[in-house]
Amino acid sequence: MTSTETHLTTTHNAAEFLAATLTVRDIALHQPTAIRVFEHLGIDYCCGGNQSLAAACAAVNLDAHAVQLALEFAAGRPTLPQPEWSRASLELLCAHIVVKHHAYARRELPRLIELAANVLARHGDAHPELAAIHATLSQLETEINEHLAKEESVLFPYIVSLERALTSPDLDPVSCYGFLPDPVAVLSHDHDDAGALLSQIRQFSHNFTPPLGVCLSYRIFYTGLQELEHDLRQHMHLENNILFPRAMKLEAATAYAVA
Repeated sequence: MTSTETHLTTTHNAAEFLAATLTVRDIALHQPTAIRVFEHLGIDYCCGGNQSLAAACAAVNLDAHAVQLALEFAAGRPTLPQPEWSRASLELLCAHIVVKHHAYARRELPRLIELAANVLARHGDAHPELAAIHATLSQLETEINEHLAKEESVLFPYIVSLERALTSPDLDPVSCYGFLPDPVAVLSHDHDDAGALLSQIRQFSHNFTPPLGVCLSYRIFYTGLQELEHDLRQHMHLENNILFPRAMKLEAATAYAVA
């Protein structure tokens, strides 16, 4: 047997051992990236979480080894080195914000609101703060969706056109917002509002600390809220501190007329 074959056999045996011994609940608790895999595959990690991964896979006709590989991939997916955003093109930065952060918000906010409703229905009597979290999260989704639409439909295309005009003299960037300081002030205010809502959620959830003895869904919900706050604040940092100042500086330097 070659060294490669030995490695593959060892890896396969280790995966079989973990699938037979670790419960789905344990995996979800100790590997947050596993939650998305379980949800995608229809594996019950909450009410049915006390069974082994092998048993859970068998219940939905999945190969446990393939699922284990998917979990390992989710846990250790390599990430490409990020550009230095203060130097990267504005077009690349806009695309990064849309693909990474806008997509994340559109995916995670509905998921967390649904999870909030489920946890509220089960634990709301004992933990009234869940109602406040659910309401605040719903308000955040409404405001975020409006904010993303403004950026993607008008602001980002204008910023990209400003940059492209540097190498395409025939291109005449036009903004229906007015010069950038005005729309940027509005969008920065949106960020302030979103930040205030995130702070309320953090306060209501006691810094994302679930009460003792609650179910796994409750704990996963709080983990999701914390991840949401992290991503949104990173998103707002890229816009407030890098994209908006650089775009306004470019606009001022080129002095393009606004229709």
